[in-house]
Amino acid sequence: MNESTSEPSGPTPPAEPERLPLHGDNAQARRRRGYSGLVGVVIFAAASGGIVGLIGGQVAGLVAATVIALPLLYVVLFNLRRQVWLEGKSVLVRTWRVRRIDLVAAQRLDLLVTDVRGTRTVALLVNAGQRGKVVKIDLAVYSGTGGRELGVLVLRRLADALANNVEANGMVFAELLIAQLRSEARGDGAPDRPLYRLASAAPSGKLAQRFTMEAVSRFVASL
Repeated sequence: MNESTSEPSGPTPPAEPERLPLHGDNAQARRRRGYSGLVGVVIFAAASGGIVGLIGGQVAGLVAATVIALPLLYVVLFNLRRQVWLEGKSVLVRTWRVRRIDLVAAQRLDLLVTDVRGTRTVALLVNAGQRGKVVKIDLAVYSGTGGRELGVLVLRRLADALANNVEANGMVFAELLIAQLRSEARGDGAPDRPLYRLASAAPSGKLAQRFTMEAVSRFVASL
C-alpha cells in the first residue's frame, strides 16, 4: 500500500500593500482637463503668433507660436500624467517616472493652504530632504461651505504613517487627521471640521499660506 506524501509548502509571500489614490479625481475628469488645456494652448499660441506675424511676418509668427506652445504643452501633459498614491507608509508620485517618498523618514512636514478664486485647498507638504523628493498631498478642497475631502480610509492610513515620523514630529499632523476623522464620525458639518477651520483661518488675499509644525500644534491643542 502506497502512502501519499505531501511536500511541505513554502512560506507564503507577504501581500503587496494596498495602493490608495490621493489625487481625488478620475480618468474622465483628467481627460476633460486635458482637452481644455490643449484647446487653451492652441488658442493662446495662435493668438500670440498672429500678433507677432503681423509685425515680423509669417515665419516670425510661426516661430513665436511654437516657442509659446511647447512649454505650455509640457505643463498640460505633465499635469495629465501626474498621479499620487499612498502605498503602505510611502507616497508614490507618477509624472514621467515614479518617485517614492517615505512618510516615516520625511525630514520636514508643513500644512499648505492655497486660495485660488475662492476655492481653498488644504494640503500636506512632505519634504524628504532630497532633490525631487517633495510632494503635496491635497487633504481637502473647500468652496463656500462645501467641498471634498480625502476618504476615511486614506486619512487613517496617512495618520498611521505620520505618527511614526520622529524626524519631523509627524505625530502633530497625525493628531490633526485623527481630529478630522473624529469630527466626521460625529457627523459635524464642513464648517465645524478641523481642516475646514484651518482653511478659513488662512489670511485672505494670499495665494498660498504655509502652516509650520508649531502652528499646527497650537491649532490641534485648541481643538
